[in-house]
Amino acid sequence: MIKSFTLKTLAVAALATLAVSAQAQTIKIANIVELSGPGTTSGSMFKDGVEMAIKEINAAGGIKGRKIEYTTEDTQTNPGVAKGLTQKAVDNGAFAVFGPVYSGSIMVSQKESQRGQIPNFTGGEAATVTQQGNPYVFRTAFGQDVSFPKVARYINAKSKNIVIIYVNNDFGKSGLNTIKKLLDGSPTKIAAEVSTDQGQVDFSAAVLKAKQSGADAMFAYVNEEESARLLRELRKQGWDKPIIGETTLAGAKVIELAGTAAEGIISHVGLTVEAAPLQEFGRKYKAAFNTVSDHNGIKGYTGVYVLKAAIEKAGNFDPKAAAAAIRNSCFSAKQHPGILMDVCFDDKGDLDRESYMVTVKNGKAVVAETLPPLNPPKK
Repeated sequence: MIKSFTLKTLAVAALATLAVSAQAQTIKIANIVELSGPGTTSGSMFKDGVEMAIKEINAAGGIKGRKIEYTTEDTQTNPGVAKGLTQKAVDNGAFAVFGPVYSGSIMVSQKESQRGQIPNFTGGEAATVTQQGNPYVFRTAFGQDVSFPKVARYINAKSKNIVIIYVNNDFGKSGLNTIKKLLDGSPTKIAAEVSTDQGQVDFSAAVLKAKQSGADAMFAYVNEEESARLLRELRKQGWDKPIIGETTLAGAKVIELAGTAAEGIISHVGLTVEAAPLQEFGRKYKAAFNTVSDHNGIKGYTGVYVLKAAIEKAGNFDPKAAAAAIRNSCFSAKQHPGILMDVCFDDKGDLDRESYMVTVKNGKAVVAETLPPLNPPKK
């Protein structure tokens, strides 16, 4: 009896050891994104991009022989929920966190990934996201400090008197402050600033204020969920002046929902499946999910490949070493094809690379101009 009990105990111990060993041979990633609430479109595409990259990497043998294991959680577009989920991911031993996408959520949740000393890749674009001194947070797209100077140059060339419509959240307020600083002392004056709410449905009053401002053009900076509604109301009220935007204005879902109201808009975008380096990704995404990816799908996808490149550069599976391998570093698409475009990160986790001016024609965001990195790497 004693011998039988001992053998069973040893068997259980051996199985436990094998389970721990198997777990040690995986890389755990937590995908913490907006799957409900106002950020559903952004978060869902980011999630799909992350999962698509993980499946590709695992099918090719993983990262240095280790497969990626992942979980996906819904922040409900709520900063408090995002913080709690990030805390849970850290406590459960996640190697890295992907998301949230919304700036207001990552501003809160990144404190938990910093506590855990693990890389945190975010889609948030507010300038303040990377101004917290957190060595573990990384952008998957431009911050406003990188993208807005390109927009401001375009505005200066096209407008003398512009009205700004913005969303009154961390993303929108940071964007407003950034564009105001860039236009200060320039040939372009700001005719009016029109605030709107996250998730706003009725834009009639906001558009009326814009029309009454006497501006010769508009800079529209609201989330994807609101952009299509704004465009439809602008056309309904007969707005016929240039509409200039940033990435959120020219997303695939926005163009689809806005229909003909999106025709002719002009936007600076960091990522678009219409650009040559990203077209193959666009085809794969469409085949996998039966929809056109916006910039969020690309952000999630390339973020995973940046993590892979960082682990390979570090040469080990230490999250702190992976984070250190990203900062002040450049990664080439030739050496790491999954990142799709050459990219450089600075000491704050902000990235820089080529970007595009697009205009919407016949329901598509057509690349009108390719813009070089704001701060090209020194050779």
